[in-house]
Amino acid sequence: MTIIPPGSTIGILGGGQLGRMIAIAAAQLGYRTHIYAPETSGPAADVSPRWTQGAYEDADALAAFADSVDVVTYEFENIDPSAVEVLATHGLVRPGAQALRIAQDRLAEKRFVCDLGGLTAPFAPVESLDDLEEALDQIGSKAILKTNRMGYDGKGQARLSDPGDAVGAWNAIGRQSAILEGFVTFAQEFSVILVRGAHGEIRFWDSAANVHTDGILDTSTVPAGPLIEGQLPEARALASKVADALDYVGVLTLEFFASADGPVFNEMAPRVHNSGHWTIEGALTSQFENHVRAICGLPLGDTRLAAAKVEMHNLIGEQANDWQRILSDPANHLHLYGKHEARPGRKMGHVTRLTL
Repeated sequence: MTIIPPGSTIGILGGGQLGRMIAIAAAQLGYRTHIYAPETSGPAADVSPRWTQGAYEDADALAAFADSVDVVTYEFENIDPSAVEVLATHGLVRPGAQALRIAQDRLAEKRFVCDLGGLTAPFAPVESLDDLEEALDQIGSKAILKTNRMGYDGKGQARLSDPGDAVGAWNAIGRQSAILEGFVTFAQEFSVILVRGAHGEIRFWDSAANVHTDGILDTSTVPAGPLIEGQLPEARALASKVADALDYVGVLTLEFFASADGPVFNEMAPRVHNSGHWTIEGALTSQFENHVRAICGLPLGDTRLAAAKVEMHNLIGEQANDWQRILSDPANHLHLYGKHEARPGRKMGHVTRLTL
């Protein structure tokens, strides 16, 4: 197993807030970071000493970037997997490209999880309006149409409640390759976040109960309560199968609905995750530190809770301007991402509150 010692440089694809928090955790362990992204700057620029602006399609720029670092990771899943494959010919990339390929294709993702024995919402591929109408006959008129690729935080989606909604929904997603998913009756949403080391060791954090508003995560709370906790063994077993099947190294997230039939898989994210931000103060080792430990081949840290109760609240748009009130409560831990413009629906930061 390759061990990347402290003092080495970690390359991060993407320079958003997740890259920022990975870079902070890396610095605490004695690593340097180097960001590669198409943008000229971003939240990670404040904490990473090096930033290369380059396209993910630029093989020469990727090769030069790979030669300047000791290991490469990525902070979000909407990166061309071929860029990861190019980097892998020049050095170590963790996790690999296959996790990206599956996570970027909702249909492939659902089929992958079904093959591993996971429970999903009923689904059907949609390539045309005729396909959509046939899928509605098969699945039912109460459904959600999602673009097969890209889209996050509720983007690229259209809800249907009647067969007459088909044309509007098809137009709303841009008439592109999609997947129709039947509605799932559920009581709560939760995520399973694990870290898998280079030797295959897996550790889980406590799962948070997640509450979304307008398709964007609002709060994550641990402990999650008896319903979710009762479904964790089955959900964790599936998450372990996914991680092992991908020979995954790093932090991996699977999102679930807690239903009367058990945990229903929603989607996976091959990266550190918004619903795990609470781990920075709320766990003995954060998801960001353990991601760095895993990709560098270091022993994994303890994932147990550091408090009796932890709640994380996202700061969306102008909510981040309320920092003075937030900081007036000494129990709050404020994280602002350094974004210069507060737009509606934009994640500007988060606040975590611990109850000891």
